[in-house]
Amino acid sequence: MEHYPFMNTPLAYAYDALEPYIDAQTMVLHHDRHLQTYVDNLNAALQPYPWLQTLSLQQLLRASTHLPMTIATPVARNAGGVYNHRLYFDGLTPESAPLPDGALSSAIVRRFGSISQFREQLTQAAAGVFGSGYAWLCADRRGTLSIVTTANQETPQGLCLCPILNLDVWEHAYYLKHFNKRADYLTDWFHVVNWPAAEARYLQCKEQSADSYFENHENF
Repeated sequence: MEHYPFMNTPLAYAYDALEPYIDAQTMVLHHDRHLQTYVDNLNAALQPYPWLQTLSLQQLLRASTHLPMTIATPVARNAGGVYNHRLYFDGLTPESAPLPDGALSSAIVRRFGSISQFREQLTQAAAGVFGSGYAWLCADRRGTLSIVTTANQETPQGLCLCPILNLDVWEHAYYLKHFNKRADYLTDWFHVVNWPAAEARYLQCKEQSADSYFENHENF
């Protein structure tokens, strides 16, 4: 179980591996600077609190709602930043399949009517995030899928949902390549989705309730 001091885990692919859809410079800045800042800030926030240093990332997210505000806010924001970014980067691959497969594909069709309708709804959700945040595909404790959005570095934890994949729509995720054209970034993102990883997370979500997911599940 990973705990304090947290490390910025390396990408599973080269910085330029997602081109032409996500450029290398964006990946370097996004992973090595933005994510690293959340890691550093989280460690700094935890340094004076030894009793929090044995908790995993998911446990810190759960605990943050019960902490004094002086520590709850920096823990929630920075643990959320680490969690959300890791899920985002692990959800990308240079060898993306054009469509999801297996149980996840079937669940998407049941819930949204078709893969194309799912893509349209996820795109609309991501495009509609005001300011900075994420669009998520999640499963509830019955395995039913839903698309939700969160602001800043909030997670779906408070909704008792198990995350399957997320789409980062902070400007630093796309501005170097697409400037203010978020829609173009969303189109490109679908070319590099790691559908096998999403399938694996969906199957893991089905194996346990959403209530226990954040407490016990340590892998993305």
